[in-house]
Amino acid sequence: MPTPRRAVFLDHSSLDLGDLALGRLKACFDELQLYPTTAPGQVAERLQGATVAISNKVMIDAATLAACPSLKLILVAATGTNNVDLQAARAQGVLVSNCQGYGTPSVAQHTLTLLLALATRLSDYQKAVAEGQWANAKQFCLLDFPIVELEGKTLGLLGHGELGGAVARLAEAFGMRVLLGQLPGRPPREDRLALDELLPQVDALTLHCPLNEHTRNLLGARELALLKPGAFVVNTARGGLIDEQALADALRAGHLGGAATDVLSVEPPVNGNPLLAADIPRLIVTPHSAWGAVESRQRIVEQLSENAEAFFAGSPRRQV
Repeated sequence: MPTPRRAVFLDHSSLDLGDLALGRLKACFDELQLYPTTAPGQVAERLQGATVAISNKVMIDAATLAACPSLKLILVAATGTNNVDLQAARAQGVLVSNCQGYGTPSVAQHTLTLLLALATRLSDYQKAVAEGQWANAKQFCLLDFPIVELEGKTLGLLGHGELGGAVARLAEAFGMRVLLGQLPGRPPREDRLALDELLPQVDALTLHCPLNEHTRNLLGARELALLKPGAFVVNTARGGLIDEQALADALRAGHLGGAATDVLSVEPPVNGNPLLAADIPRLIVTPHSAWGAVESRQRIVEQLSENAEAFFAGSPRRQV
């Protein structure tokens, strides 16, 4: 008699807000247990007897793997796999598959939204209206905050994979010139500019690269100072790419035209963060929501289903 295909989704509510179709995913298994959240001390217990673990951010470490001998497959409901001990999984013969490219339209759209909001001073004008400044104006309009057109400006990209490429196309549609930066730890390319050469040329900089030992604090005080006065910085990649205190200082000093980030070095920021201080001007922070369009999250469900179907068919997909 074949082993029942029992799956456990450890943090289902991090993906599904009740607006996703799960029929295909459920059909992959004899049983699919959905837990909204799972605390660290509950992981091994909940995975007992399961052949498949599904996790977005819940940690599956070596101790958990050792305590769950029935596990054969871990489906990561994200691209990053830092929540799984990959070495221990391989040693135990547990295959790990992730999801890839699912959020490109959503994150690219969010990146341009943040850049446009900075260029148009959207937050400042919205606040001014709410505070009654327009109602008390002496003329028909309120133009207290300088607005910048993106057309004709230069955008620097750090990271030019699928996501960076999508952002580049959107920026070019606004009439921007796009330059690509060379990431540390990667082989030099003729179409990439060294960081010190790129930064002084750009009017805006967006980040789309992974966080690793080469890119941590990629933008510190020295690099931010190399940017043109009035330049914009947008980060929808990983919080640790930018020295957050240095960015806060650069904004307070008035060197940058503005910055926006969808990510912080620790999420959620339960112990605070330098970028959450109330006195930082021209800063927009969104809560790691760039990927969260319903279409994007549904693609994750479809890729989880594909990965499960392929595994059971003996032809694993997106294997890490």
